[in-house]
Amino acid sequence: MDRLTYKQAGVDIEKAESFVEFIKAKTKELKAQAIMFGSFASGVPLEGYKRPVIMMTTDGVGTKLKVAQQLNIHHTVGIDLVAMNVNDLITSGAEPLGFMDYIATGKLDLNILKKVIEGIVEGCKLAQVPLVGGETAEMPDFYPEGVYDLAGFCVGVCEENKLITGKDIKPGDVLIGLPSSGFHSNGYSLLRKVIELRRVDYETYLEDFNRTVGEILLEPTRIYWKEVKTLLEKGIQIKGMAHITGGGIPGNVIRILPEGIRVVVEERSIPVNPIFQWVQKLGNIEKQEMFRVFNMGVGFVLISDQTNAEKILSEIPEAFIFGFVKSGERSVEIA
Repeated sequence: MDRLTYKQAGVDIEKAESFVEFIKAKTKELKAQAIMFGSFASGVPLEGYKRPVIMMTTDGVGTKLKVAQQLNIHHTVGIDLVAMNVNDLITSGAEPLGFMDYIATGKLDLNILKKVIEGIVEGCKLAQVPLVGGETAEMPDFYPEGVYDLAGFCVGVCEENKLITGKDIKPGDVLIGLPSSGFHSNGYSLLRKVIELRRVDYETYLEDFNRTVGEILLEPTRIYWKEVKTLLEKGIQIKGMAHITGGGIPGNVIRILPEGIRVVVEERSIPVNPIFQWVQKLGNIEKQEMFRVFNMGVGFVLISDQTNAEKILSEIPEAFIFGFVKSGERSVEIA
């Protein structure tokens, strides 16, 4: 019997090591740098906090990866990976400290994975957070050729007395929306099913949008840290924040509501993003299901009182009020 090697079994250590060197070089583009990057553990300094609370998130990109892999476009999902984690983290009022990634694939394809890393680094730039480290797992016989999966992890910090929990939300407060860039990274199993059943090709050019279907679907998730950071630094009071991911507006806003608080979302006050109308018509999807699955043009929600709402609108001109808070059974109503 011939002597076997790890490479013959499908794991290329040398290729993995060259990928690590590529990642090290890319992280030098980031303004913030990790301590001991590339070692068994890496970190960032923690300074200026009296009673720091460490906040952590983890998330992936879901089946949006299947669109990226089918179209052989890989950098945008790297941005998505950072966005999904950072946007979750900042709802607490925490400052992002560091981001880590996990890439799993059957066979290392450096041309593809370098594009993914370039997207992750771009996302870290937008989020003003260092890439602290990660793991790339080559698992032959587990993932088919050309397939990879992504997971991300973000750590942040907040003063204990400045955590934004939603506990102070009261009747009379208002909902403020920040626009999404599109579908973000949710609802793609439904999107792909609609496109499959209606026999629409990802390369199909849509004149109304001046883009192909694939370009619309791979639009990266918007990162909201710049806007939230501005509000926090200016001391503008925010009572609650929600990142609109799976579950849509109702399923995510309810997570920050105290008992006895009901939210009414005024659909007419949400700026129309025609891509949602397009998929609703294409798939013959009920409105309730659309709001339950997609962000409907609202990527991030802030809740504040009327006075601070005016300050928020002044700082973020594209923000809009689209609902209000009242007493009642803990719920979110689309009106």
